[in-house]
Amino acid sequence: MNAEPIAPLPPAQHRELMVAISQLERQSFVARLAQITGTPVDVAIKYLPSGVHRRLREIIKVAMVKCLEVAVNSLEEDDVLDPAPPWMGKALTGLAGGVGGFFGMAALPFELPLTTTLMLRSIAEIARAEGEDVKSLETMLACLEVFALGGGRGETSKLGLEYYAARAMLTKLTRDVSRSMMERGAINASSPIIARLVGELVSRFGFAVSDRFAYGIVPVIGALGGATVNIVFTDHFQRVARGHFVVRRLERDYGAAVIRRHYAAMLATTNQRQSLRVEEPV
Repeated sequence: MNAEPIAPLPPAQHRELMVAISQLERQSFVARLAQITGTPVDVAIKYLPSGVHRRLREIIKVAMVKCLEVAVNSLEEDDVLDPAPPWMGKALTGLAGGVGGFFGMAALPFELPLTTTLMLRSIAEIARAEGEDVKSLETMLACLEVFALGGGRGETSKLGLEYYAARAMLTKLTRDVSRSMMERGAINASSPIIARLVGELVSRFGFAVSDRFAYGIVPVIGALGGATVNIVFTDHFQRVARGHFVVRRLERDYGAAVIRRHYAAMLATTNQRQSLRVEEPV
């Protein structure tokens, strides 16, 4: 039995959704960086010292807990999320990356929480521009989701809809956290609910952080420096945030089920076109 046809979106919203799909389902952070440097991720990772992944994971966990605290605390402060131009987030994280690159791994426990907090502010600005209430806990948790949505290493699978699959799990976790926050009124990083959310963020965001750190210490990329790597890093998550909050705005306007069906249809068409291009004889 065929599914009922869905009404087409207006041309402007159709274009917005197409751009959002490209931002959410296509190129990973590491693929972008590899395009700039010409160095594949497997080569970059070889430069990571043995045992560094465990240490990175601990640092990422601290950074995620810090961002969660900042997100919640910002709900009570009128001036935390004053409008700032998009370039400012890249400039500040670039500066932090430059300083961190100079001191290497020793600076990462200080630099990464600062960088992710600056990125969170930038993500919140994008959310506000798409009509979100950045003084609501639900919106700030949606901002945190961006770190997980944009943290994967691989390209889109033929099945597509990786964004919705990841978002479904994250939304369940953030709803549980929101309920817990309303009941208890504070963050307890050791609580099982918070631990599950932080663990999911760490596992997904950790890929991007590991790759960023690996690229930052590869000799051939020395000319780029930590600042440039951080700027690319921030730009990637800003793009993911734009896609995420455009989809959320369209869902508010046209219904979540309708937008998901359009998303799936557009993604399937795009994948089919790409497959045809690959199969064409040279």
